Amino acid sequence: MGEEEEETKFSSQDGLLVQINTTVPGERGLNLSLLFHLHPQYPSCPPDISVSSTAFSRNQCHSIRQRLLERAAALPPEPMVHQLVDWLQQSEEVTEGCRGAEEEVKDRGREERWTAVLSLDHIRSRSRYIGLLERWSQQLQLPGRLLLGQSILVILQGARADIKEFCRLLKTVKVDVDSSGKKCKERMMKVLIETPSYSSCGHGYGSLDSDVAGGTYDAHTVVSQHLQCLCVSVRLQRFVVKEYQSSAELTAVFQELHMTELYQQILPSLSD
Repeated sequence: MGEEEEETKFSSQDGLLVQINTTVPGERGLNLSLLFHLHPQYPSCPPDISVSSTAFSRNQCHSIRQRLLERAAALPPEPMVHQLVDWLQQSEEVTEGCRGAEEEVKDRGREERWTAVLSLDHIRSRSRYIGLLERWSQQLQLPGRLLLGQSILVILQGARADIKEFCRLLKTVKVDVDSSGKKCKERMMKVLIETPSYSSCGHGYGSLDSDVAGGTYDAHTVVSQHLQCLCVSVRLQRFVVKEYQSSAELTAVFQELHMTELYQQILPSLSD
């Protein structure tokens, strides 16, 4: 499959997080990042898998992830990470996908971008939590801001499918600790707003009803729906962590990002 770089992070309650960065066959040596979440019951329980790439499209990454999950479920209950990577290397579907990715990478700049603002309940284990947010932002190509203050907000910008994957990771990976010190998932995360990033708005706000019905967000997670398309013309370049001390400083952050209209839409939710 090309050169591999493996990084393993251990957590006694979560199991293991194993990340393998590799390249796949092809003229351009396209990169692929595989993140295996090995639960404490592993290998009796198959790993959860995330796939990201700066070269493959989100649909191709989703397809590769589904094939890996299906393969993992079919294998006997024994260590399987490198077996899955070897299988992926020999998969004709991935080989064919590489050829398509080499063409699609030319069109990635024209992919529709979305801007979302998430609200987090608390961050107690700062180094772990923030480290995971920064990692996922990089893997999913989601630049944005983590704003730490009275309200904890995450601004994300990128493909809508990648934003959904970010939210899925928040709800399935133990990112923090509760008041008793036990590791916990981010069950109280709310999507305050999600809107296409248009420089000139001629379309209505995308409905999230189908996402609620499909299980991507539960009914209590989605706060803002059916909003008029907001003009978010600024293209963020990286993920930045910023602390603020007052509502005036928070307002200034959104003003600097030229997202004042978006901020006005989420302001009632911050007052709840």
